This record gives sequence, C-alpha cells and structure tokens, in this order.
Amino acid sequence: MVTPMLRSAKRENIHFRVSPDAKELIEKAVVASGQSLTDFATRSLLDSATEVLEREYITTLSNRDRDRLLAMLDADDEPNAGLYEAAEIHRQLISE
Repeated sequence: MVTPMLRSAKRENIHFRVSPDAKELIEKAVVASGQSLTDFATRSLLDSATEVLEREYITTLSNRDRDRLLAMLDADDEPNAGLYEAAEIHRQLISE
C-alpha cells in the first residue's frame, strides 16, 4: 500500500496546539526516534489514522463465521423475497 505521505510531492500544513507537558514528551520521543518533528508527527498521525479507519471499515470474521459466510455464498439457493426486496431498495437508492 502506498501511504498518502509518498503519493504526492505537494505538501499541506496542519497546525495544532498542545500543552507544555505534551510538547516535552513529544520532543523527547522525536529525539529518541532520530526523526525530524515533521517526519515523526506525520508517521504517528498516519499510523493512527490507518488504525482508526481499519477498525471502522474492515470486518474481521472468526474462522467459524468465515466458514459460514463462504458456505452461504457457495450454496445454490434461490434468492428469497427478502433478497429481491433488498435489491429493489438498493436499485432505487442508487438511481437517485
């Protein structure tokens, strides 16, 4: 996966304020990491953003649930009335 940091040479600014204690802690971590403040902050924010979005958009199934889902997908069952109704609602929503 290409990180947003590597996609574009164009740079944008993000400005925020932190407490003196937070700033001191961040500065110690920057020195320990051997990175610049910009690189440290960017990497930390990107890692955090990725983690939040993965929790929000990625569903992890247990082995049992994965197997049940795959079995349902492989089944030759005909669509029932509920599925036809859901498909029609979906079509109506998408066409608007």
